[in-house]
Amino acid sequence: MEKAGVLKKISKDPLGAGGMVIILLAFLVSVFAYWLIPDNTPNANEMHLALANRNPGFKVQVLKMPLQNVPQTGFVDAMVNGTPPRYEVIPIQNFELAPPNIGYTEYTGEAEAGVWKEIALSEFKGGFNEAQHLEYRTYLLGTDKYGRDLLSRILLGARVSFAVGFISVLISLLIGIPMGAIAGYYGGWVDKVVMWFINVVWSIPTLLMVIAITLALGKGFWQVFIAVGFTMWVEVARIVRGQVLSIREKEYVQAARVLGFGDRQIIFRHILPNALAPVIVISAANFAAAILIESGLSFLGIGAQPPMPSWGSMIKDHYAYLIVDKAYLAIAPGVAIMLLVLSFMMLGNSLRDALDVRRV
Repeated sequence: MEKAGVLKKISKDPLGAGGMVIILLAFLVSVFAYWLIPDNTPNANEMHLALANRNPGFKVQVLKMPLQNVPQTGFVDAMVNGTPPRYEVIPIQNFELAPPNIGYTEYTGEAEAGVWKEIALSEFKGGFNEAQHLEYRTYLLGTDKYGRDLLSRILLGARVSFAVGFISVLISLLIGIPMGAIAGYYGGWVDKVVMWFINVVWSIPTLLMVIAITLALGKGFWQVFIAVGFTMWVEVARIVRGQVLSIREKEYVQAARVLGFGDRQIIFRHILPNALAPVIVISAANFAAAILIESGLSFLGIGAQPPMPSWGSMIKDHYAYLIVDKAYLAIAPGVAIMLLVLSFMMLGNSLRDALDVRRV
């Protein structure tokens, strides 16, 4: 089926089209996150304990002290890793310009009076400029318990989910498709050996295997890719095997054998292209599952490690706030997980219907 025809069918399905739009927007946000988020420092990790747990819409004035010897970052590096902070940001309640110094009161919250401090104007490279070194910041979703911008970390967290989903699904396809194709095409003892191995892996609980692999390889972002990918290939292999078993008896495959084509050419040029429709559908479901597994691992503390913003670790840091008036700190990343996973499931269901040749 042509790609245009599949996209046309998906566009007629409101749930599928809505899921595809949400996924596309989330993907664009994850790629260009550092250009969009208010805190574009690496990992959106600018902490201000005085601003911890502030409500959405919170505003504060800050004084920006220039830092020395800040490394220059290129275009690609800034887009991938963020921009190193060029200022020491100090939340203040008020300030007074009294050359040769500038005085300010540190922000400590509404209940307490801050400490009055003074800084020599000579500390400001190029001279003090009120428009450059003083600004009002608005935290649209408030701040977390470390005083970091919650909106920045949620948007940047989409990058972790997409990266884990994409790499994990890619690993599962690279292992599952050849294994399933070999088992289905050759049959006999080859099929029995491959299916025995698949059933052994299949019988181990997914989360238990992921935790075991993660603990063996160590905690970290890249380890999650491998752990999740190595648990998903069995589903792909079973589906590919079933498709190959039915396709290998088709007339065009028999004709290819008669014409003297090799087994590898028959499998990869004649059988697999006609068996990819269900693989695409299961890949969408696996993408959603990978996001859930990564979030679960991060919640348990063995996934993406701080200060990397992961939705699972954000829930872990703030789940105790569910019973107080700051429940949104845990609910916001939870809603992000739910929305992205639901979008992939809706897109997967729509793809299943669009690729089903029995539907008119």
